[in-house]
Amino acid sequence: MARVDYYNDPTAPRANSLVPSVTAAARDDRGRILLVEKVDNGFWALPGGAMELGESIRDAAIREVEEETGVHVGIIGLVGIYTDPRHVMEYDDGEVRQEFSVCFRARPLSGEPRKDGTETKAARWVDPVELSGLSIHPSMRRRIDAALAGGSEPEIV
Repeated sequence: MARVDYYNDPTAPRANSLVPSVTAAARDDRGRILLVEKVDNGFWALPGGAMELGESIRDAAIREVEEETGVHVGIIGLVGIYTDPRHVMEYDDGEVRQEFSVCFRARPLSGEPRKDGTETKAARWVDPVELSGLSIHPSMRRRIDAALAGGSEPEIV
């Protein structure tokens, strides 16, 4: 399903949905961060997705990272909570979702990055100096920057 992200755009469609979702900022022992290239919008992003009924938000983050990248992670902290109503995502089925995402800090436990072929067309460890060369939505870049800064206080937006 195709997706268009709007951020601070006065022409954006009005949100009609709110779905709890997660992202996880996993860093390896070399300081690289695990990113995926999304099929739905072509942007590079932290792995993540919607929480499912019957699971905790923590378990959703672990599941989503493994599904999208093949890397099993452990959750070690909170980067932030992102609920900015100026960021909406429009899907081709008519859903317009307001951002609602909890971003966790994670560490890799096992596995090697690989695309899933459904939601991700690439997955890899990225050195922070490479970030400026990747197409990253501003809302996602904010999360990545907060994760790399490593502050002890979570960001709440």
